[in-house]
Amino acid sequence: MSTELDAASIARVSLHDPNCFSIQHSQTLHRLVLLQHWNITAGSRVLELGCGQGDCTTVLASAVGEQGSVVAVDPADLDYGTPYTLGQAQGHISQGPLGGRITWVQQPPLDYISSLRASESKAFDAAVLAHCLWYFASPSIILSTFRALKQHSQRLLLAEWSLMATHPSAQPHLLAALAQAARECRKPESASNVRTVLGPKRLTELAVAAGWQLESETRVQGGEGLLDGRWEVSACLSPSFEREVEEQVSDGRERAVILASRDACEASLEGVEGGRKGVRAMDVWVASFV
Repeated sequence: MSTELDAASIARVSLHDPNCFSIQHSQTLHRLVLLQHWNITAGSRVLELGCGQGDCTTVLASAVGEQGSVVAVDPADLDYGTPYTLGQAQGHISQGPLGGRITWVQQPPLDYISSLRASESKAFDAAVLAHCLWYFASPSIILSTFRALKQHSQRLLLAEWSLMATHPSAQPHLLAALAQAARECRKPESASNVRTVLGPKRLTELAVAAGWQLESETRVQGGEGLLDGRWEVSACLSPSFEREVEEQVSDGRERAVILASRDACEASLEGVEGGRKGVRAMDVWVASFV
């Protein structure tokens, strides 16, 4: 079966608007590209942290087969998310053909890992964190998570935005992410998609400090149908972004830096055919540690 057919069949397992199936299909196809670099075999026991609504979970569940299993952990409330909440999306997947392979856990990742018994050392063949690392509150929590995983997983598999834009139309996505991170790091708490921005170099340093060794890494370009770049640019250029900066950042120079980052994102759209609608997602770093 071709990758395209796999993506279509797996994407239909997720809760989606039939009139906008191409959005879900693109997200699933992207996760299948990541999977090609991770070598997850049938029968594997996989721990996924930051599973969200299950975009990667379904791909992992398909890869491990009927004899494998996926424990999917996310700390968000089940009523979090749009257009469908986590509870709705996860519940829908559970009722489908892959549901029996997935165990959903609503808990902070570190709390879940801490709940595992010492006798369950290396209970998982792989721990996956795909497009969730920027949701973590700080680099120190990421480091603690990597350290905790070392006892319970054979491999650590990561995928995150690379802070590289091979395609010029992806440059606004990169600038939008940096602008949002500059704003969010000045908040005591954040609910943004971009909270702690770390590139491949810093994430690798954290993994090595936690006792992991880099086995392989690569960078892949997102497909044209991947709309994450467009979504983040829209968030950065929304009226609420500038309003929050004015209300929450008191230091004039700090405020100027954040707004300059936002303005750079807006200016970069001049080089994108179609403006916001032509924005592509930046490259993705995919890595495997042992």
